[in-house]
Amino acid sequence: MSMLAPLRLLREPWNASEGNQSNATAGAGGAWCQGLDIPNELFLTLGLVSLVENLLVVAAILKNRNLHSPMYYFICCLAVSDMLVSVSNLAETLFMLLMEHGVLVIRASIVRHMDNVIDMLICSSVVSSLSFLGVIAVDRYITIFYALRYHSIMTLQRAVVTMASVWLASTVSSTVLITYYRNNAILLCLIGFFLFMLVLMLVLYIHMFALACHHVRSISSQQKQPTIYRTSSLKGAVTLTILLGVFFICWGPFFFHLILIVTCPTNPFCTCFFSYFNLFLILIICNSVVDPLIYAFRSQELRRTLREVVLCSW
Repeated sequence: MSMLAPLRLLREPWNASEGNQSNATAGAGGAWCQGLDIPNELFLTLGLVSLVENLLVVAAILKNRNLHSPMYYFICCLAVSDMLVSVSNLAETLFMLLMEHGVLVIRASIVRHMDNVIDMLICSSVVSSLSFLGVIAVDRYITIFYALRYHSIMTLQRAVVTMASVWLASTVSSTVLITYYRNNAILLCLIGFFLFMLVLMLVLYIHMFALACHHVRSISSQQKQPTIYRTSSLKGAVTLTILLGVFFICWGPFFFHLILIVTCPTNPFCTCFFSYFNLFLILIICNSVVDPLIYAFRSQELRRTLREVVLCSW
C-alpha cells in the first residue's frame, strides 16, 4: 500500500475479490460507478472549519462558569468528538497530499500502522459523536419531563460517569472494529448501534414535541389565541425536522454503505455505491460543522461567551 486511504478498512468489501469488484463495476457500467472525485482541499477546508467551530465551543464552555452544568458538559464532549473527526481526517488528508507530491516518503509498513491508528481515531470519534448525540437527547428529555427532579437525577457525578463510559466504550469498540473488521458481526453491531441511536432520538424528540404542542394548545385555548399554537407548532416541527434530518442525512449514507458491505458485497449496484465512500465521509465532516449550530450556538449565554472568546477578552 503506497498511500493512505480514508477509512480503508470500511471503504470496500473484503469478501469480494478485486477481479469480481472490477467486473461488477464494469457490469453496472456508466460514469455513475466512477464515484465523485472529491478534492483533498475540500476535506481540509471542512475539517479546519469544524475544528475552529468546535474549539470555540469548548473554550466558551470552559471559560464561563454559568455553563458548567451536565447539559453543557455533554455538548462540550460532542464538540471534542467532532474535533477528533476533523483532526483525524485532516491528518490523513495532509499525509496523502505530502505523499502524493513526494514531500514525505515513508515505508509501506509504517504507512499501514499510521493508517490503522488514524482509522481507529476516526472510528472512535464516530462512535463517541453518535453516543453524545443520544446522551444530549436523553438529557433534554429529562429536563422537560422531570424538570423538578432534574438536578437529583442528572447529578454532576452521574454526568462524569456517563462521559467517561462513552469515551471508554468508544475507544474499546474502535479498537475491536479495527482488529476484527473482517467479521460481519462487528459491522452488524455498529449498524445496530446507529439504528438504536436513530430510533432513540426519534422517539425522544417526537415525545418532547408532542408535550410542547399540548402545552401550547392548552395556553392558546385559555387565551383564545389559536394563532400562537399554530406558530409554535410550526416552529417546533421545523426544529425537529432539522435535528433528525441533519442526523439522518449526514450519518445515513455511511451506515447504509456498511449494510451493503454485509448484504451484497459483489452486487453491481452495491459496488457502484461503494465508489461514493469519500462523499459519505464528507457528510460526516459536515455534521461536525453543523452540530455546533444546532446544539451550542443557539444558547444566548454561550453566544455571548463566544464573542468574548473571539475578542480575547479573557
